[in-house]
Amino acid sequence: MSCVYSSSSFSFSTVRNTPKTNSFYSTSRSKLKINCTALGETAAETKSVSAAEPLLLAAVRGENVERPPVWLMRQAGRYMKAGEKWSNSSFSISNYFLLYLLHSYQNICQKYPSFRERSENVDLVVEISLQPWKVFKPDGVILFSDILTPLSGMNIPFDIVKGKGPLIFNPVKEAADVDEVREFVPEESVPYVGEALTILRKEVNNEAAVLGFVGAPFTLASYVVEGGSSKHFSKIKKLAFSQPKVLHALLQKFTDSMAKYIQYQADSGAQAVQIFDSWATELSPVDFEEFSLPYLKQIVDSVKKTHPDLPLILYASGSGGLLERLPLTGVDVVSLDWTVDMAEGRRRLGPNVAVQGNVDPGVLFGSKEFITSRIHDTVKKAGKGKHILNLGHGIVVGTPEENVAHFFEVAQAIRY
Repeated sequence: MSCVYSSSSFSFSTVRNTPKTNSFYSTSRSKLKINCTALGETAAETKSVSAAEPLLLAAVRGENVERPPVWLMRQAGRYMKAGEKWSNSSFSISNYFLLYLLHSYQNICQKYPSFRERSENVDLVVEISLQPWKVFKPDGVILFSDILTPLSGMNIPFDIVKGKGPLIFNPVKEAADVDEVREFVPEESVPYVGEALTILRKEVNNEAAVLGFVGAPFTLASYVVEGGSSKHFSKIKKLAFSQPKVLHALLQKFTDSMAKYIQYQADSGAQAVQIFDSWATELSPVDFEEFSLPYLKQIVDSVKKTHPDLPLILYASGSGGLLERLPLTGVDVVSLDWTVDMAEGRRRLGPNVAVQGNVDPGVLFGSKEFITSRIHDTVKKAGKGKHILNLGHGIVVGTPEENVAHFFEVAQAIRY
């Protein structure tokens, strides 16, 4: 694949703060276009996708798109640092946008220091979800939330403590504890999620796909059994290997609940939903086939009965040893982490599933030239179509904000 560069213009929104709202103006500046074709071929003319059809959805279906859609996990302002000083003496337009985003999110954090407070308030969820979209215009706008959000509605009290992460107040240890876990009714327990998604869908207006997300059963069970984050997962493995029936009962409750949660998100406005099975890769392949795979497949089967056209994305970090098993869940997209070579991942997954990823988040600490080269390498290895450009994990705290802007600029200039 070769890349052809040309100059064109693009619009970027500047921001003016007013007492009640934010106003946005369109400004134009030059941008580098990058046309990529296989060596020895000429660039084919491709039809632009209508605004009525988000690019991300068309790409997942394998339609002819001009470039891979791009969004980043954790693209909302959590990675931004208060008090950042710009080293560039010429204060560019892009720096202005980034500083606006930085202060907007940090002001919210100062006023609402609790993550749960920020993620369970409709207005705040909408504002935080839209911040990166207004600045970077990604092709996916993901709901600002957490995979543990449904737990309270299932009678599992928890909190997310700054600097420590999730804290489960009453970890599940035995069958009696599983009996206390209630059926999840999203409309009653998390109405703010549905309201926020409905507003996001109207605000984004199909210029990007609105993305919802849920936690996978085994990952949710891991938090609930371990009492929070874990290094060795000894408690849930002890439960799995000494009382498998108890764990299966818990996994089934999460499975039924997450299927309902996905359906609720789709009915509320989500156009695709990502399933995070972050801890499933702590399992050996044989244990993955018992404690994760069948439950993921149940979720996909249930959702596809009611929402057959809803794209489902599966992300499991460190999934190289399980890669061939992931498409067996029936998902539409497998999101690769950076430890898997994209070309190899494509071959192992097969042609029937789209891929997402998989630039190392650490690359964003490199030079702009290095970032550019890694983006091109990933897109080249993914090949044309059925690819969503993303990181192999979420943006890391401390990532230079201007490098995030550069990532989007380069990605959005690519042409197949």
